[in-house]
Amino acid sequence: MTESESMTDTETLTPAATAAPVAEDKRARHKPRGQKPQGNAPRAARKVHPVLEQLFGLYPKMFGPRFLPLKLGVFQDLMAQHGDLFKKEDLKVALGLHARSTRYLEAVAAGHPRSDLQGEPIEPVAPEHVHHAILEVFKRRQGRSTDDLRPQVITRLVAAIEASGLSREDYDLRVRSQDEANNALLDEALAELGRQAAKREALLRAFEASGKSEAEFADMYGMDPKEVAGTLARARAAT
Repeated sequence: MTESESMTDTETLTPAATAAPVAEDKRARHKPRGQKPQGNAPRAARKVHPVLEQLFGLYPKMFGPRFLPLKLGVFQDLMAQHGDLFKKEDLKVALGLHARSTRYLEAVAAGHPRSDLQGEPIEPVAPEHVHHAILEVFKRRQGRSTDDLRPQVITRLVAAIEASGLSREDYDLRVRSQDEANNALLDEALAELGRQAAKREALLRAFEASGKSEAEFADMYGMDPKEVAGTLARARAAT
C-alpha cells in the first residue's frame, strides 16, 4: 500500500482511541420542538476495522498510538506471516483505511522513514509521497478551518523540497499533477525557494566582497553569527 494511491478523508483509530466521541446520537439531534438539549449529548464511538484491532495487538509500534510510514510490501509480509489469520481482501481494506487516515498521512508528510512491522527504519519515503501527503493534510485541515493555512503549507513544501535533495526542476517533474490547485501551491513553494536561494547568493557575494571573517561580517550587519555561517554554507553548497 503506497501513498500514491487515491486518498479519502477516512480517519483510522487505534483501539486505544476508540472512546473518543465523534458523532452525536441521533436522539440528541431530533429533540421535540421547544425541548432544551440536556448537557452533553451521548456520542457514538467510531468503529475500528477488526483487522486493524488485530494489527494493533500484533504490531503496536506500527499500528499503535504513534503511526509510522509502512515499508513497501508490508501487505505481502503480513500475508506471509499471518496468512491463516487474515483474509486477503479484509487486510487490503484495513491497510487502505490506515494509509488514508490523517494521522498516517501526517507521519508521511513529516518525512519519517518507512519502517518494518517491528518499527525499524528501512528506507526514506519517496519525495512525491511526502509532497502529496503534505497537500492532502493541508486540504483536510483547510476544509475545517476559517484561517488561511496556505503560508503554513508553503513553508512545509519548501522544507520538503530542500530535504528531497532534488533540484527544483527535478522535484517539479516528479510531483506535478493534473490538480491545478495543488500545482499552484507547488509553484508558490518553488518561487519562495528561488527567492531564498537568491538571498543566500546575495549574502555570499557581499561576504566575499567584504574581506571580513564570518564573525566580523555578522557583527557588521547585526546578524546572528551561527545563522550567517549556516546561510553561507548553504549558498556555497549550491554553487
